[in-house]
Amino acid sequence: MSPALPATYAVPFTELALANVVREYPNAPAHLYAGPEELVAPRTLHPAFYGGYDWHSTVHMHWLLVRLLRRFSTTGDLPATVTTRVHEVLNSHLTSENLAVEAAYLRKRPHFERPYGWAWLVALAAECRALGTPEGDRWADALAPAVETVGELLTAWLPKATYPIRHGIHPNSAFGLGMVLDAGERAGLPRPVLDAVAERLRTWFAEDHDAPAHWEPSGQDFLSPALTEADAMRRVLPVAEFRTWLAGFLPGLTDSPLLTPPVVSDHSDPQIGHLLGLTMSRAAALRTIAGALGEGPVHTALTASAEAHLAVGLPSVSSGDFSTDHWLATFAALALDTPPGH
Repeated sequence: MSPALPATYAVPFTELALANVVREYPNAPAHLYAGPEELVAPRTLHPAFYGGYDWHSTVHMHWLLVRLLRRFSTTGDLPATVTTRVHEVLNSHLTSENLAVEAAYLRKRPHFERPYGWAWLVALAAECRALGTPEGDRWADALAPAVETVGELLTAWLPKATYPIRHGIHPNSAFGLGMVLDAGERAGLPRPVLDAVAERLRTWFAEDHDAPAHWEPSGQDFLSPALTEADAMRRVLPVAEFRTWLAGFLPGLTDSPLLTPPVVSDHSDPQIGHLLGLTMSRAAALRTIAGALGEGPVHTALTASAEAHLAVGLPSVSSGDFSTDHWLATFAALALDTPPGH
């Protein structure tokens, strides 16, 4: 499998993301209304992240735009006209003024988008910084107050988070915190925050064993509880220790039902369609776990399974159905652009 996002996806994924981040409706705001005075347009509540159906989806569609710029703006695979449109949208959305409003919103509502949306915001800031251009640095600087707010929220929440959330949708603890570890340093999160994240993952999961893999998937999973946890532990354990832990957590992994792609019976159903995302997130986790294990039968089985999962999900990334088009391409990018062992 290619270690980088194939150029054939550059234009279609960019067009998909451009359409979504400026589409204000339909919109599913996760906003608790305190009174009728708060009955305002999504753009008022979220001047940067008002599109793409919901807040977290538009944040990670912005991430996708920046990732595609980083990968393809200098290779000729993104036409100049498309690149110009991406810059225009990002320059319009990722301003200090807009992001000050977003940071204040997060600060006032410490449970909002925890930890999934927080993680994507941190990933977006890291991707802007990784772009290595004056514009990218300007976007990252504008995002800095929101990233700082996420750091404060993590610091307040982690000591109270006695138990992880394990189910395979947005609040999953392992997925969000794993992404924070990947992106946090580049995004500007302080080292004590990242150390606290890693320690909480070890506290939650170090003693886990014999995961009930045969229970997966649930009917609306877009994350695998078992593989997401394993991928988080890959990030916080030394390689030898991780291999021992994984053998106890997922014994008989080469014969596990986790390696069989899910059946997606209705791509247009918002809950059942989540399983398309599961094909992508499993593929990404399988690749990185395989990379940590090194060559051998398990590596071969996990890599083959990642390919099989992608074969199920990729054809539906841009289906014309908004229920999946507003988010699925970001998970495809994660699956296709995650180097083994990353």
